Amino acid sequence: MTPIKTRPEILNFYSSPIGKKIITGVTGLVLTLFVIFHATANLLLLTNPKAYNQLAHFLDSLGVLLFLVEAILMGALIFHITIGVILTFNNMRSRTIGYEKIQSAGFPSKQSISSRTMIFTGSVLLIFLISHLLTFKFVQCDYIVIDGITMRNLSKLVIEIFHQPIYTITYSGVMIFLGFHLSHGIWSGLQSLSLINSEGSHIIHWISFLVAVLIALGFIATPIVIYLK
Repeated sequence: MTPIKTRPEILNFYSSPIGKKIITGVTGLVLTLFVIFHATANLLLLTNPKAYNQLAHFLDSLGVLLFLVEAILMGALIFHITIGVILTFNNMRSRTIGYEKIQSAGFPSKQSISSRTMIFTGSVLLIFLISHLLTFKFVQCDYIVIDGITMRNLSKLVIEIFHQPIYTITYSGVMIFLGFHLSHGIWSGLQSLSLINSEGSHIIHWISFLVAVLIALGFIATPIVIYLK
């Protein structure tokens, strides 16, 4: 008698609706932590360009460890996008009656413009990410010597780019989309991981909104201040 082959538990978990939501939540929160770090580093440029270059050089000097972190972030991004698209299309197929207008459904559902435009804002962010990497990471950069150490003069590159009005306006606009995406994404990620109870749902929802706004403003402040200065 031929034995029945069963799928590994990890595949069962990945294919289940709950598994997809948990993976989306975990990857989303990982990417959010990176975004917070990135926004903080950008603000460092406004106060201390020398320290900004030194931070970039320190990260580059991590070598294999940096590659590992980047691989984790890339994996999180791929899973986040893939499962997000799958969940979106599954929801579209299961929805028999379309929404006549977008408005908040109120608590506890937390449906809002942010939640209903996740696939759109996510698509904009993905396109921007590719352009962003080509503009700042995979590009030739001048070098500078700081405290006897030769390193990339990344601050000069960033300042030159943000002195271009079209790029500054586009960058700031995309960061608004980032704020919308995070506004729902942070709360949804915490909910998917069962880290929110019914009593604290309202408070966590507004905290997520506040964090999203602060992150967006942090990113927008850098190009605006550089351009005006």
